[in-house]
Amino acid sequence: MASLDFEPLTYGELSPERRPTLAQALVPVLGVIVFLGIGSGYLGLAPHAPLLWSIVLTGLVGYFWLDLSWDDLYDGMANSLLMGLQALLILFTIYALIATWVSSGTIPGLMYYGLSILTPKVFLPATAILAAVVAFSIGSSWTTAGTLGVAFVGIGSGLGIPEPMTAGAILTGAYAGDKQSPLSDTTNLAAAVTNTDLYDHIRAMRTGTAIALGISLVLYALLGLRAGGAIPEGQVAEIQGALAGTYNLSPLVFLPLVVTFGLALYGYPALPSLVAGVFAGVFTTFAVQGVAFTAAWDVFLNGTAPETGTKLVNDLLAAGGLSGSAWTITVVVAALALGGLLEGIGVLAVLAHHLAQAVRSSTSLVVSSGLSAILVNVFSAQQYMAIVIPGMTLRNLYDEYDLESSDLSRAVEAAGTPTGALIPWHAGAVYMSSVLGVTTFSWTNFWGSYFPYYFFAFLSPLVLFVMALTGRATTPKDAADPSATAAADD
Repeated sequence: MASLDFEPLTYGELSPERRPTLAQALVPVLGVIVFLGIGSGYLGLAPHAPLLWSIVLTGLVGYFWLDLSWDDLYDGMANSLLMGLQALLILFTIYALIATWVSSGTIPGLMYYGLSILTPKVFLPATAILAAVVAFSIGSSWTTAGTLGVAFVGIGSGLGIPEPMTAGAILTGAYAGDKQSPLSDTTNLAAAVTNTDLYDHIRAMRTGTAIALGISLVLYALLGLRAGGAIPEGQVAEIQGALAGTYNLSPLVFLPLVVTFGLALYGYPALPSLVAGVFAGVFTTFAVQGVAFTAAWDVFLNGTAPETGTKLVNDLLAAGGLSGSAWTITVVVAALALGGLLEGIGVLAVLAHHLAQAVRSSTSLVVSSGLSAILVNVFSAQQYMAIVIPGMTLRNLYDEYDLESSDLSRAVEAAGTPTGALIPWHAGAVYMSSVLGVTTFSWTNFWGSYFPYYFFAFLSPLVLFVMALTGRATTPKDAADPSATAAADD
């Protein structure tokens, strides 16, 4: 789970002399929007430079306008990086794991047998369901996408399904299952920061998650009818032949899969389970594929570029290894540093406070909680902050409105957890785009990104807001106490 050795600043904790006004808080926010919009959207730059511009602007605002010291600014960045450290370590490990699972035959094996079982018309909803089951079982959307998700992209390509559609279905299932899993770090975090019992939090999310996932599955089924036409004659046989001719596809190639998911199901955290999967991948590469021991570990570092005789398969199975993670890691580090600065100088606390000031009813409180989570997601670039900051800022308001804390925990997770993967510079989006090989969002090739196909990210907060407007997302404390209800009736 994310480290909570420090607690993000709340509005009340900011001293008046160093508390930014709303106008001051909006300066770096607008700067981030302009820099990323012009730099990435218009000029086509990678996000590194616009993020650096944003970091410099935010630091200058804190140093010269709010009279903060360099140590204050550094602590803000360091605290954010500390919260995101597990995500960074998982990124490193996943890159190595994918490469070793390709060389071991694990991912090629999943592709080979998946092409035999799945059909184009049912592929997208089946992918979402399988991803949800796996994510629920192991409590990690990232692990699901970085392992089975990579294989599903290959299977979908073989069946003629566009990769962005497959990526959207994978993310929908992975995040839906993650939200309902008692093993998930974000699920535990949302319960912890709102002082909610874990299983009360999960029960509160159940209806909204089921509705959003159910609608998504219907949409994928309809999409599959259009996308799943006739497979080009001989394509599946050609891909399977290329895989079988390059790898020894005995049942032993699934050892890394069994080791990784077995440890996760047993309750081990994601990171040690993934590291064990790397070792199992290297061992299987050596023992089953007959690759030399040193060469197997070279794949771990430098990746793999298989020569199967089929360009489609070669492209799908090319993996960068540990060294290939540099581009992604640097984006995530820059984004986390920016989010830490925005939190450290008080910008996020001020924005959350003014959003809370607009609350006039229990309905608007739930809607504001969800919007706060999305807003923090955009500017902090990590889902942990999106849960922690609104969760800590708004929980007293739920007491004032006499609402159950599970209403708050549901709101921040329903809106905060799945939407991060829609924001191109967000740690989750950078990771998902990188491991699945599909752009998060593109102005010039909108339908070539997974953005329009990741239905759950739009539906989860939308269902939350509809439930709030109809009174289904607010639970008065008295209503949760049968004896209090009986007394009121008397």
